[in-house]
Amino acid sequence: MSDSREPPSAAAATLDHMNDLFLIRMESPIGRLELIGDGAAVTALHIERGGTLPHDGEPERTTAVLETAATQLREYFAGTRSTFDVPVRMTGTPFQLAVWTELGRLGWGEAITYGSLAAAIGRHGSSRAIGGAVGANPVPIIVGCHRVLGSDGRVTGYSGGEGITTKLWLLAHERIGVAA
Repeated sequence: MSDSREPPSAAAATLDHMNDLFLIRMESPIGRLELIGDGAAVTALHIERGGTLPHDGEPERTTAVLETAATQLREYFAGTRSTFDVPVRMTGTPFQLAVWTELGRLGWGEAITYGSLAAAIGRHGSSRAIGGAVGANPVPIIVGCHRVLGSDGRVTGYSGGEGITTKLWLLAHERIGVAA
């Protein structure tokens, strides 16, 4: 006897996946934020783009970890917090994890170039690949990918929120100067 059931659609798979996750949204100076967690750690942070968030249609289901993350983000935006100590769980390739670990070492107001980041993880000359890993950071702000600049100190791009506008706001908030 064969199984005639259709495979789940991508939308149904997303809904099933979200049933295993927790989600809250919050307002911020750079737009609404969406925090996703697995109950023990923050697994994603999305910044509103064009007035929408990836899971706008999903109901909020919070946890203590997400509430703590939201509190710490509010403090960051108020200028009273410069470090985050909420647990995060990042899933990626070994290369991405190495990049994100190095980003996690940067503190408030510290910046690094793509080339220096490549050198820090022992991958000299891989600035373009570094850029891809930086752009794939699942928890921006908490792991400060906005702190990465071009070799000349210029802003070269940002994948969160409204792009470069969002990155410039975050850099100015941390008083990180950029080249004109």
